[in-house]
Amino acid sequence: MSGKQLVSTLEADGRLIVELREETLPEPKGHEVLIRVEAAPINPSDLALLFGPADLDNADYAPGRIVAPMPERAVRAMQGRLGQAMPVGNEGAGTVIAAGEVAQGLIGKRVAAVAGGMYAQYRIVDARACLVLPEGASAEQGAAAFVNPLTALSFVEAMRREGHKALVHTAAASNLGQMLARICKAEGIPLVNVVRSEAQVALLRGQGAEHVVNSSAPDFEVDLQDAIAATGATLGFDAVGGGKLAGQILHAMEQVASRGAAYSRYGSNVFKKVYIYGALDMGPTIVNRTFGFGWAIAGFLLTPFLQSIGEEAAERLRQRVRDELTTTFASSYKARVTLEQALTREAALAFNARATGSKYLIVPHG
Repeated sequence: MSGKQLVSTLEADGRLIVELREETLPEPKGHEVLIRVEAAPINPSDLALLFGPADLDNADYAPGRIVAPMPERAVRAMQGRLGQAMPVGNEGAGTVIAAGEVAQGLIGKRVAAVAGGMYAQYRIVDARACLVLPEGASAEQGAAAFVNPLTALSFVEAMRREGHKALVHTAAASNLGQMLARICKAEGIPLVNVVRSEAQVALLRGQGAEHVVNSSAPDFEVDLQDAIAATGATLGFDAVGGGKLAGQILHAMEQVASRGAAYSRYGSNVFKKVYIYGALDMGPTIVNRTFGFGWAIAGFLLTPFLQSIGEEAAERLRQRVRDELTTTFASSYKARVTLEQALTREAALAFNARATGSKYLIVPHG
């Protein structure tokens, strides 16, 4: 079986080459299945490998190929990937058209997979990494069945395991943020949604979110403290990464925890934590330590977290995604593009802007 695959290569001279290549796949063996990929979402985590901080405004665009300059500091930081043609696309969905001897029962089934390299027309995947979609579910409905749904569920799982009672979430108008808001509403979990425009405030409140604050508003810090006081949130998940936002969340938590308490140079006894799980802002994380000593900032990655909670707990989360694929975990897309269209100037600049409500879906076969 032959088909097109999208790969990203960083050359030693600082050129990032993103192109379509023809690949020939072998017959699947053992637990392997051959998937005809029908839909694959473009997530922020995909963009990090696809383009990273490359200068797309000054790139050369040709059919099926982009050549963009990469900043020198980024080339130094990514020495380990120089010269490697890296397949892109964390997840996607399609139909199993062939299978190894152990996985014959999946032939003809529509499945989702998180296997990497899903921006391709065909993909060989271990059947044990596949999720059989519910009867009648389309590939588009199942394309984003892993990254965002399991990340949102993992936030709630981490909150409970670490003894917190409420959450703060940034970039909360994203597809993932809307999923988290639906989960928290259904389970009665207080949630502070941090967005960056009044339009996004209206969007989430229209969906039933109670505590929504606008980080671009003049009274943001006061509004954030009021929302944290109302919810008791002591755990945050930050998709922005760079800038002051993580520190502002910790500061607001400390201000609320210190209300009415006697002064202590060590701060309050309330432990506060923010996980950074994204990099919408590629700049440094700025932390002004105005929140005592009972705090932590850490990174959050989905796969290691799922491994840490054990297979039984991880399967419980996956089963919930299956059960609520078209409701709680439904994704929406601004546009659908073919593999060739994804490498045009117009499309690449649009989805690389990472704007809320601008999620793109790749349909490899058109």
